[in-house]
Amino acid sequence: MRVAVVQFPGSNCDADALHAARLTLDPDARLVWHTEGSLPTGTDLVLLPGGFSYGDHLRSGAIAARSPIMAAVREHAERGGYVLGVCNGFQVLTEAGLLPGALSRNREVHFLCRPVHLRVENAGTAYTNAYAPGQVIEIPIAHGEGNYYADPGTVARLEDEGRVIFRYVDNPNGSLNDIAGIVNERGNVLGMMPHPERAVEALLGSEDGRGMFESLKGAVVK
Repeated sequence: MRVAVVQFPGSNCDADALHAARLTLDPDARLVWHTEGSLPTGTDLVLLPGGFSYGDHLRSGAIAARSPIMAAVREHAERGGYVLGVCNGFQVLTEAGLLPGALSRNREVHFLCRPVHLRVENAGTAYTNAYAPGQVIEIPIAHGEGNYYADPGTVARLEDEGRVIFRYVDNPNGSLNDIAGIVNERGNVLGMMPHPERAVEALLGSEDGRGMFESLKGAVVK
């Protein structure tokens, strides 16, 4: 599986994402600068990392969503390619219209950085098939604007269509319906606020994020 990690000005989890991708999926995973007009040939998974792209000016992810590389990311997603947006990457995906809803300030208006527990709500996706349905995993968060919001109709569709993939066990930020991660209708684009790339080795305190990358191994049939 070939992986590309997009770098925006202000990304601060790009190295973490690259390490996790190289460790679990693609030893040759590479970084792609946001001004590039195309993705590396043969890319299977695009990873949009966490951080503070463009210093979170205007809105988190708003400027990054309009970077040149995002046209290629959109085309990749439309072809059925996999796109994983983590934290700021999730914000970028909503701002780009690749996922519905928006991320606003945490309920307590504080930056949160700690491990949280997530429940795997749908274990039948390319991102979650290595987990058991209902499995509770520990993944760290690090965000100030992780409060997921969407209009009632959108939330109802996400729930009815099984597109809420991860749900907070103890909601840290006020997200509607305890939503921590969602996929698009096709199931190839995932956005989530917690950081699975920070939970792929015991040294980091948890290996529970590794299951997401292990799930993706079987997603691409060559």
